[in-house]
Amino acid sequence: MSEVSEKLLTTGEVARRLQVSIKTVQRWVKEGRLRAIKYPSGRFKVPESEVEKIWESLRQ
Repeated sequence: MSEVSEKLLTTGEVARRLQVSIKTVQRWVKEGRLRAIKYPSGRFKVPESEVEKIWESLRQ
């Protein structure tokens, strides 16, 4: 079984795609609304599929 790696986006890239501020993306991660991977540096990376889910919920 092979694992398909998913593209990970920075909070800045997510903010640009969703047309919101970086602070909003960070808040969504903190609230658990947006799943993200936290690196030892303290930075977050967000799977592209999570961005698509949020985008769909914002369009409704």
